Amino acid sequence: MILPCIDLMDGKVVQLVQGRDKALEGDAPLEMLRKFSAFPEIQVIDLDAALGKGENSALVELLASRAKCRVGGGVRTPERARRLIEQGAHRVVVGTAAFTPVIEDIAAAVGPERIIIALDSKHGKIVVKGWQEATDFTAEEVIQRLEPFCGGFLCTYVDKEGMLQGTDLDWFRRLRGATGHEITAAGGITTLDDVRALLEMNVHAALGMAIYTGRLDLAELAAMSEAAR
Repeated sequence: MILPCIDLMDGKVVQLVQGRDKALEGDAPLEMLRKFSAFPEIQVIDLDAALGKGENSALVELLASRAKCRVGGGVRTPERARRLIEQGAHRVVVGTAAFTPVIEDIAAAVGPERIIIALDSKHGKIVVKGWQEATDFTAEEVIQRLEPFCGGFLCTYVDKEGMLQGTDLDWFRRLRGATGHEITAAGGITTLDDVRALLEMNVHAALGMAIYTGRLDLAELAAMSEAAR
């Protein structure tokens, strides 16, 4: 599966480089949803919520009411996870909280099958709190331990995120070998060959910058996504 990404900040659709610097703004959220209508699922991340700088709740609810969306950003309590599901999210993406005891409560609140745990890797280590803080462990070390609390993993190679320089296919291959759960890859996916390689190893591809800059053609991606279903 190929998932186009809609990242929200200050009420706008944006793309960041390395989770810090805004590189561009997309069209209005509903226009982006129209452009992505050929894809079975959309990934929506509330960057303001992830960074603790407010929320884009009305936009999230609007998008989730119009398309099948997995929604993340600042999901650190059972209440927020439950609220996103009530707003129409198909599944919720949990990052920072997955590395604290509260993940058990979040899983109990909405069901593990509705949770995707974000494993964001920078310089080989998991990063949390909007990629602002590094931990001491690797994705490979924690992925199996987190399986009981989720239905899949969103694995982002932060080192290349937003840079259009390709990604680390070997890292995703190692993660694919480490778990039987669904894996979605993100971060630096730039070419059709990248996407094809991920799909061939049974890994979904979440695409942002390569779509927004026109590096990847939506019609080609939609056809590839359909063929992979």
